[in-house]
Amino acid sequence: MGLKNDRWIKEMAEKHGMIEPFVPELVRRVDDTRVISYGLSSYGYDIRVADEFKIFTNVFSTIVDPKDFDPRSFVDFRGKECIIPPNSFCLARSVEYFRIPRTTMGICIGKSTYARCGIIVNITPLEPEWEGHLTIEISNTTPLPAKIYAFEGIAQLIFLEADEMCTTSYRDRGGKYQAQRGVTPPKV
Repeated sequence: MGLKNDRWIKEMAEKHGMIEPFVPELVRRVDDTRVISYGLSSYGYDIRVADEFKIFTNVFSTIVDPKDFDPRSFVDFRGKECIIPPNSFCLARSVEYFRIPRTTMGICIGKSTYARCGIIVNITPLEPEWEGHLTIEISNTTPLPAKIYAFEGIAQLIFLEADEMCTTSYRDRGGKYQAQRGVTPPKV
């Protein structure tokens, strides 16, 4: 298994639709405004966060249970900036839609710009033959409100290609998050 470089990622995105929309360079400015970078990097791809957020709240004092998730646990929000309350988190989704090849595994890790502010993106795998918008968990570990910028970089994906094909892919298993669109809460 080996780490894939920018040439491989670009070819897989452009010829096979692995990442849509695909930005073939690292973007740091838009219309003379600095942004948190996104697009193709040396050995990965920096994904953007969309403007759809589910911000967790304790207003209804529900229990967060992955087997019986109560939608009252969060407030839906749409906007160019999202404020995550202190010591809380939100769910969001990637702008990009992914189609992971059968011989490939993707790993999503947080960007250091946010990490240096105490904002952590949960590490998430993208399994062989999974496709969809990536649901992203963003934690504010600080005692202060934290701001997230929609349509800017939020995390980096690195891709590993196996030496041989997996026996059973995410699609073969009928994975519960296959072809998800939008922010998807937990399912069992």
